Amino acid sequence: MPTKEFKRAARIILVGAPGVGKGTQAERLMKRYPQLSAVSSGDLLRENIRNRTPLGVEAETYIKAGNLVPDDMILKLILNELKSKRWVSTSSSITDGSPASPSQNPSASFILDGFPRTATQASRLDALIPINLVVSLITPVNIILSRIASRWVHTPSGRVYNVDFNAPKVAGKDDITGEPLTKRADDDDKTWKSRLQKFDDTSQPLLEHYARKGVLWTVKGNSSDEITPKLFQELEARFA
Repeated sequence: MPTKEFKRAARIILVGAPGVGKGTQAERLMKRYPQLSAVSSGDLLRENIRNRTPLGVEAETYIKAGNLVPDDMILKLILNELKSKRWVSTSSSITDGSPASPSQNPSASFILDGFPRTATQASRLDALIPINLVVSLITPVNIILSRIASRWVHTPSGRVYNVDFNAPKVAGKDDITGEPLTKRADDDDKTWKSRLQKFDDTSQPLLEHYARKGVLWTVKGNSSDEITPKLFQELEARFA
């Protein structure tokens, strides 16, 4: 795949239902645009807990108590990561009430994963780090359910296969270890229909928020291969 360069910083969020292929699109975008990095709130949280940072220790107390980690704490994790890369002003803080002066250097481009999930969280993020493209990925529900029915996993490694488009070399066996593949316990129609409905309910206010900001772009397709070229074209029109 040929690579392309951005001329200005892209600060991107991908929004899509479970099973729509967000991870696939993020991987393809980062291969196509080497200046683009992933910033995952979940990874940052796990890393800070593992390294026993002050934020990680504090976050762990919420998790152990069975509570959600507060939005402020997630924002601090994201901001600290961007500051460490010098993609935002190193003096910025979530309490100073002013944007963090994000760099316009193309190498300060990132895809933010895992946050925000609600319009309230998005408003908090706007005040700190303005996102300049939110991509709504849409694939018909029947296609997503068909993908899930064809999905098999190698549980120890997390490797995922799909008999329709990413089949293992030997049916029912992991390519690397040869160990048996299994179905996830929650990969059934009823569970997935419930998850997809919940996503619709919670994502609509988030998408409306970004539509009002003028940064929402929607792309539809029955497969990742159908969506990817449209995504490349849009990013190159905006940033390359």
